[in-house]
Amino acid sequence: MQDKIKPVTSTGIKRAIETRDGRTLASFYADHAVARIVDRNNPPSRPREIKGRAAIGAFWDDICGRAMTHRVEVTIAEDDQMAFTQACAYPDGAKVLCMSVVRLENGLIADQTIVQAWDE
Repeated sequence: MQDKIKPVTSTGIKRAIETRDGRTLASFYADHAVARIVDRNNPPSRPREIKGRAAIGAFWDDICGRAMTHRVEVTIAEDDQMAFTQACAYPDGAKVLCMSVVRLENGLIADQTIVQAWDE
């Protein structure tokens, strides 16, 4: 059964991230969406690219399945763009900070860039 497609809102994305709801997060993406991740292992010249709703859904399932907390701290939305920060913490105290910028098409995420930094 295919997940129902839902237009993304700042409230919806915050709720889905903080409750670790990968299925709902996947529903916010267009079929052709691309998510790019920039971090220590994926520099700007070679970001990790995840293409398509199914692959992005698998990415979120992995993230949401980890024993960690997620908190969306700041969200800014205007027209067809949204940006938010996400603070995450593992049970051992390690922290991750993410900044995400998305471009929307017809209410769904078409393009996303995630920059993340991890405690080392």
